[in-house]
Amino acid sequence: MLNKPAVDLTNCDREPIHIPGSIQPHGCLIACDTNAATCLRHSANANETLGWSGEINGAPLETILGDRAAHDLRNTLATVGSGSRPALQFGVELPSGKAFDIAVHRHKSSTIIELEPASREAEQPLSLARSLIGRLGDIADVDRLINQAARLVRGLLNYDRVMVYRFEADGAGKVVSEVKRADLESFLGQYFPASDIPQQARSLYLRNTIRIISDASGERVPVVPELDPSGEPLDLSFAHLRSVSPIHCEYLRNMGVAASMSISVIVDGALWGLIACHHYSPRSLPMAKRVAAEMFGEFFSLHLQALKQKRTLETARIARQAIDGFLKLASRTADLDALLRDNLPELAKLMPCDGVGLWKDEKWTAVGSAPAGDYLPDLARFVGVMADGKVWATHSLSQGFADAEDFSRDAAGVLAVPLSQRPRDYLFFFRKELVQTLNWAGNPDKVYEVGPLGDRLTPRKSFAIWKETVHMQSQPWTEADREIAEAARMALVEIVLHHNELVAEERDKADVRQRMLNEELNHRVKNILAVIKSLVGHPVQEGRGLSDYVEALKGRIQALSFAHDQVVRGDGGGALADLLNAELSPYRTPSSTLELTGPAVWLDARAFSVMALVLHEMSTNAAKYGALSKAGGTVSITWKLLEGGDCELLWSEAGGPRVSPPMRFGFGTALVDRSIPYDLGGESRVDYKPDGINARFLLPARHVAAPAETRRHEDTAGQASFAKETPFADDLRVLLVEDQMLIAMDAENMLADQGISNVAVAASAADALQKLRAGAPHLAVLDINLGEGTSLPVAEELSRRGIPFVFATGYGDKSLIPSAFADVAVVRKPYNADALRRALTTALQSRNPHITI
Repeated sequence: MLNKPAVDLTNCDREPIHIPGSIQPHGCLIACDTNAATCLRHSANANETLGWSGEINGAPLETILGDRAAHDLRNTLATVGSGSRPALQFGVELPSGKAFDIAVHRHKSSTIIELEPASREAEQPLSLARSLIGRLGDIADVDRLINQAARLVRGLLNYDRVMVYRFEADGAGKVVSEVKRADLESFLGQYFPASDIPQQARSLYLRNTIRIISDASGERVPVVPELDPSGEPLDLSFAHLRSVSPIHCEYLRNMGVAASMSISVIVDGALWGLIACHHYSPRSLPMAKRVAAEMFGEFFSLHLQALKQKRTLETARIARQAIDGFLKLASRTADLDALLRDNLPELAKLMPCDGVGLWKDEKWTAVGSAPAGDYLPDLARFVGVMADGKVWATHSLSQGFADAEDFSRDAAGVLAVPLSQRPRDYLFFFRKELVQTLNWAGNPDKVYEVGPLGDRLTPRKSFAIWKETVHMQSQPWTEADREIAEAARMALVEIVLHHNELVAEERDKADVRQRMLNEELNHRVKNILAVIKSLVGHPVQEGRGLSDYVEALKGRIQALSFAHDQVVRGDGGGALADLLNAELSPYRTPSSTLELTGPAVWLDARAFSVMALVLHEMSTNAAKYGALSKAGGTVSITWKLLEGGDCELLWSEAGGPRVSPPMRFGFGTALVDRSIPYDLGGESRVDYKPDGINARFLLPARHVAAPAETRRHEDTAGQASFAKETPFADDLRVLLVEDQMLIAMDAENMLADQGISNVAVAASAADALQKLRAGAPHLAVLDINLGEGTSLPVAEELSRRGIPFVFATGYGDKSLIPSAFADVAVVRKPYNADALRRALTTALQSRNPHITI
């Protein structure tokens, strides 16, 4: 039965949509304790969906999902943090014989498991997402990117309507791109009030970037019980199945929309907008396609951010050229006032505006849409009070200057540029009232249903409310508009005040700003889009999965990000030593040695970005296959300035696995071999010697600078941190029994941090017993449940030999541990470094006091 609780539009912004107490019906939900051991709550449809006839609440998770599925879910949980996006598993078969796609995450004190009938489309959408991402790399214009995104998403997901919905400065939304079924009316270009998407909903869009509504008229399936014993509801902030606000469902039904999906577009950490999809019949999007959509959305956001930065810098460059042109004209004229008035049409091109005017020496000249001259004396006095000699702007002039109501249709917003120290002369830019030329673009005969909440919840009514809200307002002035105005102010003040000391100071500021704009344009934007396009569009190598491709891509983009950040903070470049330390710091362990030696060398922005990618590839390769992949390995890096100013960097690896030349050259190898010669005109050579890789990189002098006082840079931070005595003996041997590779790697890293580098890893009891026959360890860490069995046979053999050990478990109790081992220490998973160290120390001291700690 349809559950329609009473709602009140006045409290829309306070509606607790993250704790609805119910889910959507296209799946079911089970909530367990934080260890995923015991089922505490479930959705009312869970028994029917899962094919389970018994009681769910209070039952062990294994009873409901089976041993294998429950074990795998717990191991999956160990790899994700609390309050993060859910981890996913596809096609998991339960004891009932039914297969499900499963999302699991921890939030607060609950483990939330969402199960949806398995889709047969698990692979194809992921491959399609990669191809779509590659298409974005070819686009170098913001508007074309936004238009193409709607087309690509509709092609991927086949919704009836796909829109790109952008949030304006005042919180209102505008449909800036649309692809739809031919018989549907258009929403393109329409505005909707900020209240259509309340603040708490926008906050959830930042945390949960994919939102699905399978049926706007569907049943709200309650969570049983609704409250825990302490009276707290279940927080579903990160749950895909979370049921939808009745107000939003009413809105969709009034539009005739039966199902929807949205992808969050996040730029600079803020919600820029949404890719919104509408369907006119119920539709549940499979989990695999949601993953593809989420991946597409993240890359779209990244590319949009890069293009927006490029557009801002390009606009600033064009404005700077226009100002420079005006300065040249001013240098050849004696009548400055006439020059300003004659060139108002050219000044209007500095930024988007509807009119421009000059108020100088109490004379008014204007072009385009502007107020009449009668208003200017009072307007100039008002602006003088507000501006205080600086650039000042407002998109709602009538709020502070009452007379502006008379001309708000022609000049609702103003940006004022002072031309003198005293509040007297101004260059004004004006923008018209935003709503006067905007009308509903859809079918005028379209009739929307009016539901029980009234006609407020229809697109036309929302549009009408938005028009009322922004009456006598213009499009807001952006930060880029203000920066351009400030550059114009400095240039024009320089002309007006001529050669006094204030002019000299303003000229210096203008020169600094010009250099900054030119450097940012030349060094930060010129190549970044081409590099990202190359990284994203490179095909996956044979034998590598999409996850490897994404991981490698993230690492390369992170290297670019670090270089970009350093260029910004480092006045156009960065220190070579800082770059090396940043790239190698993740691989510092007590079992490996990193040696960095060389003088202080400064790289310009171009060389810094190129070397960030090259050193990232070299570091990653050393950690995966080279000297840093093996205990005792050494990476030595030396650099020096040659005669003539070139910088030579030598990379040498030793103590790693035996090296042989690669049989196939991938993208990373090509990047190392070609980047420095192609982008910098330098040299790059990598030698695959049997005992370790040796490489030589030569950076031309034009990209390199040396401070006046050079110094040798020793990697003291990395060496000193491990030079002190460690808490365990250097020769301590540990056997780690763990069936999940990622968890085993985490434990190995924690042991390495404690100075234990001699670790043998076994994935099963049989493998562990084989390793015991080959050689006895001093200590062992045993995961109790190994999926296909337990590690108890290993514990029995270790106990027989008198070798101390500790148990590790992700379960909430010790039911699997026999009473004979009741005194054995237990470490909870996911592993905690301090807890693991304490357990190992206790085990060594209690069982083998003669072993050195």
